[in-house]
Amino acid sequence: MVNNELQIRELMPEDAKALLAFTKRVGGETDNLTFGADGIPISEAAEQTMLAEMHEDPKSIMLGVFREDELIANGSIHSMPRRMSHRAELGITVIRDEWNKGIGSILMEKLIEFAKDAGIEILNLEVRADNTNAVHLYEKYGFRHIGTSPAYFKIGDEYVDFEIMYLDLRG
Repeated sequence: MVNNELQIRELMPEDAKALLAFTKRVGGETDNLTFGADGIPISEAAEQTMLAEMHEDPKSIMLGVFREDELIANGSIHSMPRRMSHRAELGITVIRDEWNKGIGSILMEKLIEFAKDAGIEILNLEVRADNTNAVHLYEKYGFRHIGTSPAYFKIGDEYVDFEIMYLDLRG
């Protein structure tokens, strides 16, 4: 699908190298993520396996947003197992140069649509409590605060709280 100059599509195993490079870039641009400039410490083969498993799971998806051939954002829904199979975890990451340009909203709409079509009833997410732009985006789409996880991150000597949020899609 093309939106203006953006291409949004499901990331597949052949996108693993680009996704790993993306994680290193965004990890170096912000302290909002669970990883830093080193990215996620897995091999390209492991990333390919993860993308293949997500593709095969009817309740999971990893979307990529490309400008020309550059991965500039991603959004995901990860299904949960067994008695939690009505729930999924949602995450969105955008490179700093593209913040506040509506890409998070585009991804949010696609991910919520996917979740509804997949029969997911509740979406969960965790976000830095001081990441006001992200919190605002989630609230805009109906996510509600259900608690705070104190000292969720420790970056150097600083502890960072996270908000726990959910979206009920049951009706």
